[in-house]
Amino acid sequence: MKHFINKVAVITGGASGLGRAIGRRLATEGVKIMLADVEKQTLNDTVSSFKDEGYDVKGHICDVANRQSVEELAKFTLQHFGSVDLLFNNAGVAPPSGRAWEHSEKEWEWGLGVNVWGVINGISVFTPLMLKQETEGHIVNTASVAGLLSLPQMSLYCVTKHSVVTLSESLYHDLIETNAKISCSVLCPAYVPTQISDSERNRPNHLKDKRVQSKENLEMEEKVKYAVKAGKISAEDVANLVFQGIQEDTFYILSHPRIKPAVETRVTDILLNKSPTNTFSK
Repeated sequence: MKHFINKVAVITGGASGLGRAIGRRLATEGVKIMLADVEKQTLNDTVSSFKDEGYDVKGHICDVANRQSVEELAKFTLQHFGSVDLLFNNAGVAPPSGRAWEHSEKEWEWGLGVNVWGVINGISVFTPLMLKQETEGHIVNTASVAGLLSLPQMSLYCVTKHSVVTLSESLYHDLIETNAKISCSVLCPAYVPTQISDSERNRPNHLKDKRVQSKENLEMEEKVKYAVKAGKISAEDVANLVFQGIQEDTFYILSHPRIKPAVETRVTDILLNKSPTNTFSK
């Protein structure tokens, strides 16, 4: 995709973090921005900030885990902008750490609802609209390096992000086989200083529970939180990579090349019928 002026982008999880950074990067290219999020005040603040900078932006409250809510987002976008050219299924949460057998049913429902069903709903609702336009477009699904690796005490998160990666790969093949004018990418960032580690703030009341985390669970969470906070690549850096990826039609957008050896180790384990190597500390 080479032309961006007056195109329309829909970004879920757009009020903060990667979503906000991607929105601002696109806005500087003349793209009209629809930001969607569950955090009303943060969304309003971001929309106001964008407008103050002279960008054409709208905001809409949306729970991506709810199909009807995503359909309402699509309707709202078409009413205000008339089309959708760029879709960013970016909303995501990081559920509490835990061994594979420790996660509660509500934790699974929350994580799968946002991270997997959120992308499914985005693709199911928006892709037909974009195809019907018969114009150039692009879809970016936000996964994670956790979608390329399998890590201890992160089974829930890894399951959701692996799902996003394989869904994106299948979507890519489907678009090619149908000669679609739109393409897609999957974004797999590692540690980026955002509020992802504080996802609990947006956990719905009906999905909250009282699972008591073990000492090792809590230690793992602190380790991850520190790594996220200390991330050397900013959300703005990732947004630049995403924009470049769309321009060059790059499918796998990896913001942290240093994780490639760990991915190679995993693939090698598979090809050599070896047991999984724990690459978390590498």
